[in-house]
Amino acid sequence: MPNRLTGQSSAYLRQHADNPVAWQPFDDAAFAEAARRDVPVFLSVGYAACHWCHVMAHESFEDPEIGAYLDEHFVPVKVDREERPDVDAVYMSATQLLTRQGGWPMSVFLTPDGRAFHAGTYFPPRPAHGMPSFRQVLEAVTEAWATRRGELEQAADAVARAVAGQAEDLRTALAAGAVPVPAAGAGPDLPAAALEVLLQEEDPVHGGFGGAPKFPPSTVLPLLERIAAGPDAPTAERARGLLGRTLGVMRVSALFDQVGGGFYRYSVTREWSLPHYEKMLYDNAQLLRAYARAAAREPGRGDDRTAADTAAFLLRELRLPGGAFASSLDADSPATDSPSAAGDVHSGEGAFYVWTRAELAAVLGPERGTAVADLMGVAAGRAQPLHPGRALNDEEQALWDAARPELAAARAARPAPARDDKVVAGWNGLTVTALAEAGVLLQDPALLLAAEEAAGHLWEVHWDGGRRRLARTSHAGSAERSIEGLLEDYALLAEAFLALYRATGATAWLRRARTLADAAEERFSHPDPGGGEEAPGRVWSDLADVPAPLLAAGGSGRAQPLDDVTPAGTAVLAGVLVELWALDEDEARARLVPSLLGPLELLARRSPRAAGRALAVQDELGSAPTHVVLAGGTAEDKLEARRAVGPAAVLGAHVIDADAPGAPGAARGKTAPGGRFTVYVCRGFACRAPVHTVAGLREELAAGG
Repeated sequence: MPNRLTGQSSAYLRQHADNPVAWQPFDDAAFAEAARRDVPVFLSVGYAACHWCHVMAHESFEDPEIGAYLDEHFVPVKVDREERPDVDAVYMSATQLLTRQGGWPMSVFLTPDGRAFHAGTYFPPRPAHGMPSFRQVLEAVTEAWATRRGELEQAADAVARAVAGQAEDLRTALAAGAVPVPAAGAGPDLPAAALEVLLQEEDPVHGGFGGAPKFPPSTVLPLLERIAAGPDAPTAERARGLLGRTLGVMRVSALFDQVGGGFYRYSVTREWSLPHYEKMLYDNAQLLRAYARAAAREPGRGDDRTAADTAAFLLRELRLPGGAFASSLDADSPATDSPSAAGDVHSGEGAFYVWTRAELAAVLGPERGTAVADLMGVAAGRAQPLHPGRALNDEEQALWDAARPELAAARAARPAPARDDKVVAGWNGLTVTALAEAGVLLQDPALLLAAEEAAGHLWEVHWDGGRRRLARTSHAGSAERSIEGLLEDYALLAEAFLALYRATGATAWLRRARTLADAAEERFSHPDPGGGEEAPGRVWSDLADVPAPLLAAGGSGRAQPLDDVTPAGTAVLAGVLVELWALDEDEARARLVPSLLGPLELLARRSPRAAGRALAVQDELGSAPTHVVLAGGTAEDKLEARRAVGPAAVLGAHVIDADAPGAPGAARGKTAPGGRFTVYVCRGFACRAPVHTVAGLREELAAGG
C-alpha cells in the first residue's frame, strides 16, 4: 500500500508524502482497504500552520519503525482540517467525548466503517508528563483490537450515538429557547440583549472577551457594527464604545504584527502580550473588513492605518499568482546556521517575528534601538514581539514610522515561515469582500483591483458551470474537484460577489452571486417534512453528500448553526438572500431566510458570540433597504454620483445603474425622461422625487433620503 499524498492540493498532506508511512487520503479506497484487511484506521488530522502537528510529524511520522508498525497494523489516513472541515468536526466531537479535550494534531482510531473508539491529540515519542508514547498507544490499540474487539465495537457504537446526540441536543435546546419574533426583524430587544451579554463578557482590564487564550472576536464584530449604527441612541453608544475598545486594544497589542502588518491567530495571554504566531487568511480578511468599516464610521482613531497595514500584508505575503490568496503562514520558522543582518539566530515558533534589544540596536543604532525597545516593550535578555500596548503620541509615532521600514528590511533576511498555498474558496470570499470594501472606504483602487482579480480567479478555477458545483480548494491554478465546497464556500463567495457589485456596479458580479445562491439552495437544502403547507420551510446541510464513514461516526451533514472561526454558512447565505431580496424584490428568496437563521432567542441572551452573524442578519431584516438608482446621463455623471454616495455604497446603500444589462429588479420603472441624468433615492421600496444633478443627490443624502 503506497503513500498516496503526492500531488494533493493540500500543502499539509504533501508535507507527509515522503514519510515512511503509507498515508492515505480520506476516501472510500482507504476505508475499503481497512475493511479488506480487517484492521483499524488511524486518522491523523492537522493543518499546515499547526506547530504541534509539525512536532509530532518529526518525532513519530518520520520514524521508519513507527511507519512500519502503522502500516502493518492500521490503515493510516491523513486529513487537512482546512480542506475537510466536515471530517474534522465529526471526529473532533468524538475526541472531545472520549478525552474531554481536543486540539491538533488530532489522533483518532476508527473501525473500518469509520466509528471512533479511541482518541487523543499529540503523543510524544517517549513517555513523558504522564502521557504514554505514541508507540505504546499503537501497541495498546493493536492488542485491544485483537483480544477485546467486542468491547471496542460497543465503545464505537456509544461514541457514534453520542456524536449524533450532541447535534440533536443543540437543535432541541435552541428550539426550546425560542420565543416568537416578528418576521420582519429581530425584535426590538434581541440586539440590546445580545449587547448586554457582550458587555458582561468583556475583559474590563485588557479588553476583548474572556481570558487566556484570547482570540480576535471576528465573527461578532458585524453584530456590534449593526447595533452601533442602530436607532436607539443609548444602546448604539454603548455598542460603539465596546467596538472601539475591542478594535483599539488589538491594534496596539502583540496580536498585531507591528512591523509587517496582519494579525496572528490568538494570544496565549489574557493581556494580548504573547501571540501564537500563525497567520490565517480568514482572521486577516475579517479584521481588515472590521477596521476599514470602523475607519469610515469614526475617523481619527488609527483604524485606517491598521486596515491599510493588514491589506498590505495580504497582498504582499498571501497573494498567489493568478490573484487568489493562500491559506496561512506557519507559526514556525526554519533554523539557520548564519545570523541575519540583525545578528539573530532564532528558530522555531515565532522566530521570524521576535526581537531582542541587541538586535534592535544592531539595526537602528544604540540610541534609536534603545528608544524603540522601550517603546515596544522589549525586556532585557528576552526575544519578544514588538507592541506598544497603548496608543502612541505624535513623537512616538514619528519614531516608530522611521524605524519600522528598517526593521522590516532586516527581518526579511531571516528564514521566513512556510506558506500554505492551498486556496480555500470560502476564505478567499471573505478576503474579496474585505478588499472590495476597503478599496472604497480607504479610497485605494489597488485593493479593489486585487479583489476583482481574486474573484475572477475563483470563478474561473473553482466554479464548474456545467455541473453547477464549486470546488472548495485549489492549488497552483487547478481545482480539487473531488472535494466539493461546503455551504460556507458557496455563501461566502456569493457575498464577495455582492460586495464587488456594491463597489463597482458591474452586474456580472450580481449575476454570479445569484447563480451561487441558487446553487446553494439546490445543493444544500431540502423540504422540511415538519413544515406543512401553512409554514413551508427548508432543512439545510453544510455538505451536499455525506461520506459513509462520517454517517457511521454519528455525523449527519446538518448545517452547523453556530459561528466558528468563520461565520456560520447558513447565516452568511441568509445575508446574501436578504441583499438579493432587497435588490431584486424577490419574495421567494426572503421566504428562505427564517429556515437558515433558525431560533436565535437563546443565543442572543446567552451566547451571542456564537451567533454574531446570524443576529446581525436577523436585525437587518427589520431595516428598510436604501437604493440610489441612476438612469440616463453619461458615464461621468454616474461615476460622480457613485463618488457622492461614497462609503455609504459599502455601509448601507446600493448604487444601481438602471441602464446596465442585468440591472436588479429595484431599477424597474426608474427611467430617464429624454435621456436626462436622473437619480432616484429610495428607502424601504418608496422613492423620493427624482433629482437630476449630483448636487441634488448630495442634498438628498444629507437630508437622510
